[in-house]
Amino acid sequence: MRLSSLYTLISILFLSASTSLSAQDLLAKQAPIDRKMKSVDSVTLHRLIQKEETFDAIVNLYSSWDNQKAHPYAAEKAPETFKIDLRGFCMPTPSRNVTSGFGYRPAFRRVHKGLDIKVYTGDTIVSAWDGKVRVCRYDAKGYGYFVIVRHPNGLETVYGHLSKQLVKVNQTVKAGEPIGLGGNTGASYGSHLHFETRLVNEAIDPAEMFDFANQDVIDDYYVFKRGKTRTADHLIVASNRYNTRGTQTNETTEPATVEKTKAPAKQPKTSKFYKVKSGDSLYSISKKLHVNMNHLLSSNRLSKKSNLRPGQILKY
Repeated sequence: MRLSSLYTLISILFLSASTSLSAQDLLAKQAPIDRKMKSVDSVTLHRLIQKEETFDAIVNLYSSWDNQKAHPYAAEKAPETFKIDLRGFCMPTPSRNVTSGFGYRPAFRRVHKGLDIKVYTGDTIVSAWDGKVRVCRYDAKGYGYFVIVRHPNGLETVYGHLSKQLVKVNQTVKAGEPIGLGGNTGASYGSHLHFETRLVNEAIDPAEMFDFANQDVIDDYYVFKRGKTRTADHLIVASNRYNTRGTQTNETTEPATVEKTKAPAKQPKTSKFYKVKSGDSLYSISKKLHVNMNHLLSSNRLSKKSNLRPGQILKY
């Protein structure tokens, strides 16, 4: 073999070995990266699957998108249990003053399905979470001007007695985005926000999710459990324990089972309310209602020097 041919053969073998070693080094360097990327992809995929499952669960909660009726789900049932994500929230109003809670009202013989929060006419009301406006209407005998927003966490929130609506139906809103102004419209006795949280046909006590005193939510998540959660349906059942005169029965299980009493105890008189009009004074109101002035003052924690404002509610 010629010397030049031998040198050529040695060069080829050397280059082949170098290339093979370089390729192995490259593969060795890439291996940890591939494993890392595989791990990242797995986490991302898991999150996407969870998000998709949550989305499917929420989509399956509601069978319709009705822009006319406030509560069109009478024939539907909420799930046995449902986990509600409360993160990304915004308090609907900075007011910390809850003037009326969730529950049965003996004076009106009905269940109050939300919270009343003291606001003044013109105060800004915002959406509690991201969502889409389902209803934006006027209800003269109830909510007045009101807005209902459906949220990705499964809830629908209701904002009632507004003086003005700042959104339209089918509009997408962000948490904290203004949707209306506080007011005193509809069946309202004084300017306030009526705030409801609902899951399908169940009105849930907002106080189980929102802490208005501390302007925060109770936790990151809220687990709804049909039959255990404090909802309006259970309070309606509880209200059936009262007969038409307001006396409580001895019923312990089914509301239809009522034990008759021989001599019902005399019930205290229920309070009445008066809405202050322009030009009213404490003296003129006491004469108009035939109520003792001192009783009027003590019932409303007022003094003779207190100033009245139109729309103020007095108890007598």
